[in-house]
Amino acid sequence: FGHDWSRSMNTSSTTPSALQIKDWSKEKRRALSATELVTQLVNLQGWRLDGDGANVAIEKTFRFANYFETMAFVNAVAFIAHQQDHHPDMSVHYNRCVVRLNTHDVGGISSTDLDCAARIEALLQQASSSPAAA
Repeated sequence: FGHDWSRSMNTSSTTPSALQIKDWSKEKRRALSATELVTQLVNLQGWRLDGDGANVAIEKTFRFANYFETMAFVNAVAFIAHQQDHHPDMSVHYNRCVVRLNTHDVGGISSTDLDCAARIEALLQQASSSPAAA
């Protein structure tokens, strides 16, 4: 994993980035229907539904070699969350981090949650394809 996260956070690239800011204030958010959610969740490998009612969320456990790598990931996710103004719940452990996303103001899961999950996945794809990750 040992990745230089600052290189992944380069937003000057012409290719779509996990770190390009999206202005969610211009989007009317709503809770996704069960059909919409299941249809879109299949595109996010390893993410699963957890909870029910207003506490429903999408969740994934990310595993790392050690605490340092876990914290590097947590900080990279915090950077994305800050830019997107959408903040996941994270449970941080020595070699893993559980990321949980839901949209409190709609009482469920919105497209914002799926977008942020996809950005986290893109961040990891960038890290694993970088020469520094080898």
